[in-house]
Amino acid sequence: MKKRTLLLGLICLFMQMAFAEDGSRLWLPKQNGGNASITTSIHTPTTAIAVKELQQNWDGPAVHLQKKKDKQLSAEGYRINHTGNQVTITSPTDKGLLYAAYHLIRLQQTQEWDKTTLPIVENPVFPIRILNHWDNLDGTIERGYAGKSLWNWEELPAILSPRYETYARANASIGINGTVLNNVNASPQILSAPYLQKVKSLADAFRPYGIKVYLSVNFASPMVLDSLETADPLNKEVIRWWKNKVKEIYQLIPDFGGFLVKANSEGQPGPCDFGRTHAEGANMLADALKPFKGIVMWRAFVYNANDADRAKQAYQEFKPLDGQFRENVIIQTKNGPVDFQPREPYSPLFTAIEHTDQMVEFQVTQEYLGHSNHIAYLAPMWKEFFNFVPAQTLKAVAGVSNIGTDVNWCGHPFAQSNWYAFGRLAWNPSLTSEEIAEEWMKQTFCSEKGFIEPVKQLMLESHEAVVDYMMPMGLHHLFAWGHHYGPEPWCDIAGARADWMPSYYHKADKKGLGFNRSSTGSNATAQYPAPLADLYNDMKTCPEEYILWFHHVPWDYVLSNGRTLWESLCFHYDRGVQQVRKFQQLWDQTESYVDEERFKEIQTSLKTQVRDAIWWKDACLLYFQEFSQMPFPNDYERPIHTLEDLKKVNLGITNYECPTEELLNRNR
Repeated sequence: MKKRTLLLGLICLFMQMAFAEDGSRLWLPKQNGGNASITTSIHTPTTAIAVKELQQNWDGPAVHLQKKKDKQLSAEGYRINHTGNQVTITSPTDKGLLYAAYHLIRLQQTQEWDKTTLPIVENPVFPIRILNHWDNLDGTIERGYAGKSLWNWEELPAILSPRYETYARANASIGINGTVLNNVNASPQILSAPYLQKVKSLADAFRPYGIKVYLSVNFASPMVLDSLETADPLNKEVIRWWKNKVKEIYQLIPDFGGFLVKANSEGQPGPCDFGRTHAEGANMLADALKPFKGIVMWRAFVYNANDADRAKQAYQEFKPLDGQFRENVIIQTKNGPVDFQPREPYSPLFTAIEHTDQMVEFQVTQEYLGHSNHIAYLAPMWKEFFNFVPAQTLKAVAGVSNIGTDVNWCGHPFAQSNWYAFGRLAWNPSLTSEEIAEEWMKQTFCSEKGFIEPVKQLMLESHEAVVDYMMPMGLHHLFAWGHHYGPEPWCDIAGARADWMPSYYHKADKKGLGFNRSSTGSNATAQYPAPLADLYNDMKTCPEEYILWFHHVPWDYVLSNGRTLWESLCFHYDRGVQQVRKFQQLWDQTESYVDEERFKEIQTSLKTQVRDAIWWKDACLLYFQEFSQMPFPNDYERPIHTLEDLKKVNLGITNYECPTEELLNRNR
């Protein structure tokens, strides 16, 4: 048995080493050359790609691709059947045929083809499945932890990087059908004539892969680009400007998707600056786009510096406007009510809005989850959201991209799994986290059980581990000023906004810990529907993973585990550290199955993650102990730092970069 395991490991390792394993291939097939006959009577750029992919990667029976209307299929849906010695793929559209080709290849790559019950009938749950790039025109990426922007604006439109096609191929392989090219904090220059030519070149490159291009727009663009005196959405000159600009775009890009807008949030201009509502601003843009079937994705990420509870404001601003938006407007809301925290309850806006299309915005890049240094597989977190918000109530799904110019695209080999998982859940949110993890591992690394089982355990437990060692039980926003990487629950910047300070959220004092959002506090619980409102409102019934989100809990309050709040806090932080140490052990078991380059890279990253977890545990517990005045329980690992030393840590980085191992070791 040992000899067989070793042999399988050696075979797997040889297959990995036969190709450059630097992560640049992603989960895509290696294009070894298939042996099957591939036929079709359809000759379009998209079907040509489908045929090419099958010719290069499919080793099963002959395949015939056919466009065919089918009452069971949506426009991008497909049917795969196997009769005699031939696989038949049908779809109403070229895009559906392409998605089906990738599905067939995925079944082969994951060794599931022979186990699959036919026919396969697939329809995407969401018609719009889109990546949001927070890329700036100067090549930087806000919340970018994998190098510079993939888009080389200086070279475009003359030079198209070969990575653009690989990017499109990767997205198509998991069913993503749209991309917003630029940051929601948008430069008006993206709408200038020279940049629209650059956008056109990318749209042309992505179109054969079924990917539409969208743009984030600055609401004050008419004032910046053409010196209009106002950007008032009801002003006739402003309306005319946007109609002309939209017409200009569609003359260049006939299938342009539409606009994404961040308005009246964090200093961005918007209709409220001119005494108008979000609906009036969105509708003006929607009217300009409607003749071309374009859409407006209007972000609900708004909050006022003086509001008593930031978590409430999106609901307060958008609920009264429900039913006032045009049909081609979609309200884009983050999954939680604050800001992509390691764990949040779902945003109550999703169950409050009844007459306007909505879409959820997930964050694929790990802004609050260790950047590209930590393993944090996010499918379980996104599945939590869909436990509360039924997929059928949403029109679309967006993911804030984690893609950059790093060789492995995402900064960490395992960060690729979140790009992959986002696409698969955007296609079918009923897929399990385990299914997606297995798919990704088999396509990216190896199919051997000796690899799959320990790494699957690592992946499925990773998000909860990060929550434990960073902000358990509903704690949120304990991050250092300026970079959202390390802990700084004591942070206090003179003159800064209160809602950018950790104390605004944790409310630690001698009595207890947590933000009182119950009926005796900000009453944010009332924004949820029954029975959740009552469940969250009562400290005794509130799920303990959210208890410090909704309640200010006494230090000596006894939780369901029989521990006091203080003891439970110590338990969670300690468990998080021990989990990451276990991840090191699990990964070490895979050495015989993985190429040396990636094995050592991930091994090194896990060492960083362990040190970071200890840093988080010590910083938070030592700080909160100053308020609780309670001793550390004897059965948990004691801090190895002092609070005084931890308060001196200053990484000197921004949200545009991920700290290196050298930088971390030098500064703490």
